[in-house]
Amino acid sequence: MLGKLSEKDFAVLRGPLESGRQSPQSLSGTLFLGLFIQALIVFLIYNTTESTVYPNVDQIKTIHYWTTGALMVLSILYAFPFVYKRGQKIQYLLGILVSQNAGAASMFLGAIFFIGESDAARVNSLINLTFMSLAIALVLFIVTYIRFYILLKKGKYREGSDRDILRQRFEARSYLPIAIVGSTGLVLILQYLIRNGVIDSIESILLSVLPLLIFYTMIFVLPEQLVILYCKFRFKSFNFNERGYLYSTKDSLPKENSIGRIDSV
Repeated sequence: MLGKLSEKDFAVLRGPLESGRQSPQSLSGTLFLGLFIQALIVFLIYNTTESTVYPNVDQIKTIHYWTTGALMVLSILYAFPFVYKRGQKIQYLLGILVSQNAGAASMFLGAIFFIGESDAARVNSLINLTFMSLAIALVLFIVTYIRFYILLKKGKYREGSDRDILRQRFEARSYLPIAIVGSTGLVLILQYLIRNGVIDSIESILLSVLPLLIFYTMIFVLPEQLVILYCKFRFKSFNFNERGYLYSTKDSLPKENSIGRIDSV
């Protein structure tokens, strides 16, 4: 699908690269910070949900523990200039995995493990809740991706388009399907938890629904992350030269930003 689009159709997505917010140097700092964030989240999840009745919790925690550990080791590796300068595409992919691990996977596990701490929690109910939550996430991802593709095809991400001028403004109509999916999903989950007697206080709502809200937010941003990664593999203009400058769209002279650093994804 994306192969039919030209480089001009993705021009606005170079914004984070041109500003330097997602340059390899900036991403190295983000990965380093992610070490502490991931460690803290894993510690909190493992030590506050010890009595959960969620099935196979020990195996799930073990897999999550080693996955997080592997990401942390790679984060340390790709925080060094001599590594990320030779593998900026892998560094960006690693950035996606770290952000999705901390904001999506960890939040989801924390929520369902906490729900399993309730006296009213039952294994079958927890399994049903898991499948329902993941199904909603899948629908949200598909709807978001389709919407994103339609906008790309219509030229909304070309240089000089409305989205180039006011990229931060929400378009009510284009976000309506996503809002419907997200809000409907959260309402269904809330109703399910209330019917099963899991939610009985404001604290329960915060510790179960808020992490799920963060989880769905990360699913929402995932399509754009993946499209930018795709652009880094397909277009030279989404990458940086050895001196740390963003290549121009003509793939000739490197483009320097105002702060004299690499612009990156």
